[in-house]
Amino acid sequence: MSGRVTAVSSNGEYSFTKPNRDSIRLLAGLGVEGDVHAGVTVKHRSRVAQDPTQPNLRQVHLMHEELFAEVVEEGFEVGPGELGENITTRGIDLLGLPVGTLLRIGDSAVLEVTGLRNPCLQIDNFQGGLLKQVVGRDEAGNIVRKAGIMSIVREGGVVRPGDPIEAEIPSGPHRPLDRV
Repeated sequence: MSGRVTAVSSNGEYSFTKPNRDSIRLLAGLGVEGDVHAGVTVKHRSRVAQDPTQPNLRQVHLMHEELFAEVVEEGFEVGPGELGENITTRGIDLLGLPVGTLLRIGDSAVLEVTGLRNPCLQIDNFQGGLLKQVVGRDEAGNIVRKAGIMSIVREGGVVRPGDPIEAEIPSGPHRPLDRV
């Protein structure tokens, strides 16, 4: 399975959206250089309040650009970085990847998929009603989270728009993504 990076974003300050950049540097075991969520332990405010010693399984947030087309049909306008993601992708089924998938990006960066982003009320603060578009239920009544996936950096490197993404699915039983 493969795809492409369409945008990269980072922010050194806590804010919901992240400005687009020409490139970002991924640091092994930490995340995006200069990004507020980089670190070995959790940086997300609610998780820090629960237990600041938890490992940071949310070092890099990836979101599929195809979601933006979905929400446009419902009257919302969303662009890369506006929902807080670091890497916006196209052509790869991020939500269908199993836990432990390795994403090889560009020349040297390798991410390990840890789980789904758990969308929060900040999405509605960004655009009222948008949260319902990125969290829903399937026909069986199960919660479906569409706001991207989270990962940790296994191997660092520079990532730029246009870089290829190759997914390496782990051997063994498929472990579906759950929120992290």
